[in-house]
Amino acid sequence: MWRIVPPMSLKAKLEAVVYAAEEPVTLAQLATIFAAEVSPGLPEVSAEPGTEQIPLEGLAPETAAEEVPAVQDAAPAVEDGSAKAEGSEAEEKKIARQRERQIRQVLQQVMDELIAEYTNSERGMEIREIAGGYRMATKPEYHDAVRGFVKSLKPPMKLSLQALETLAVIAYKQPVTAPEVSEIRGVDSGGVLGSLVSRKLITTAGRKPVIGRPILYKTTKEFLLRFGLKDVNDLPSMEEFEKMAGELAESEAEGEAQDAGNLTADDAATDSQPISEAPEAQETAQEPAADQTVEEEATAEPQPEHQV
Repeated sequence: MWRIVPPMSLKAKLEAVVYAAEEPVTLAQLATIFAAEVSPGLPEVSAEPGTEQIPLEGLAPETAAEEVPAVQDAAPAVEDGSAKAEGSEAEEKKIARQRERQIRQVLQQVMDELIAEYTNSERGMEIREIAGGYRMATKPEYHDAVRGFVKSLKPPMKLSLQALETLAVIAYKQPVTAPEVSEIRGVDSGGVLGSLVSRKLITTAGRKPVIGRPILYKTTKEFLLRFGLKDVNDLPSMEEFEKMAGELAESEAEGEAQDAGNLTADDAATDSQPISEAPEAQETAQEPAADQTVEEEATAEPQPEHQV
């Protein structure tokens, strides 16, 4: 069996993709991503030889050989052209399937090598085959250490919409005073500022040299850690922020329009259904029975009461 030695960069790329993926990565996904990188090193794929012609039963080989060209000559040229086109298309599909199979074999070899390296080395991670794909995971022998680390983590911080708005204003306008934040938001932000200070997302930055000397606020290192920023310069610009907000609003509008269309289609389907007359028929059929019961009770002779 032939074996292609892939470049080391391919192994590193596969490792990076498996590490970054949240869901198990399948060979089909890897083949789609790295097909252009793996294909140049593969051997040429040739079409399989065609099937031999079988002579007609009851005829000598010479007679059959003479009859077949006669039939072919009688066929129109258009049919010959379409048959050749279909044959070439089927041949191309077969070559493409063989090429994809070769690419998957190469990627399978690389993944097997990666799995062996992670298994045999002194690493805390390993690559597992899960649900038809590959996924990075911690080795079972280190689960106690991972469990202790998870318990030491801080609980996830939940911020209200008001807190996020106030934090965004401070992040982009810092240092900024409480009246300035309230003016931008249009509401009083004093209580929200206290909450952000207690969570160590913002801190004081001195006082503004104006009448009243209001306190200035700025973001903290904890803010950078929570949002994964190197510094405040990594924040998207106002133009990028407005673009992202516009795209989000458009996607939400499309989703609402699609939901409204689905509801309209459901209502139309409900209106088009014929109304069953079975319940009315049952009520009509039950009414005489009820009248008959009343008449029977009226005509029944009263029973003598037993006195104690």
